[in-house]
Amino acid sequence: MSGLIGKKIGMTSIFDASGKSTPCTIIQAGPCVVTQVKTMKKDGYEAIQLAFEDKKEKNTTNALKGHFKKANATPKRILREFTRFEEGSRKSHGEIIDVNVFVEGEYVDVAGISKGKGFQGVVKRHNYSGVGERTHGQKNRQRSIGSLGPSSTPSRIMKGKKMAGRMGGKQVKMINLQVMKIFPEKNLILVKGSVPGHNGTYLKIERWS
Repeated sequence: MSGLIGKKIGMTSIFDASGKSTPCTIIQAGPCVVTQVKTMKKDGYEAIQLAFEDKKEKNTTNALKGHFKKANATPKRILREFTRFEEGSRKSHGEIIDVNVFVEGEYVDVAGISKGKGFQGVVKRHNYSGVGERTHGQKNRQRSIGSLGPSSTPSRIMKGKKMAGRMGGKQVKMINLQVMKIFPEKNLILVKGSVPGHNGTYLKIERWS
């Protein structure tokens, strides 16, 4: 299997023998249950669907209750598909997969929803420098977008101009993050660096390719 569904727990630091500190993100990776195995013949593509984290049965639709019942699993909160496979790594319907699919030292991709930052101006959103000095009677212009385009021709703002707007809250993937440490008894892994989202964000962790 190429990956797991996980949840961001927080951040910490680990130290090597020389005392060097390495910032790491703590991720609860699994356990996940295989709720569907898709094949080229039946579905037109090959994939394995995993489910993660229990949720109350009363909050689950009847269609999903039947879906999980086929896999002999309790209702789950998150479903994700994985299409990367290594030789001999395919899983069967209803099988439980835990953090042991990863090994220390390998590299993974981590995808999730980034932190939402609301409506932001161009200085924060696009790293504009603003108009600058408060001279010649300008007032409150330091963080303004400034001139947006030609006046006479074409007498309009061209499409695609970087302007103020909603920032964050998008799907982001961090690639090539090293797995620094694994705690199998707690289903935790430590990956080097940061991953998208706030604490509690659900993540898709895949072996780097």
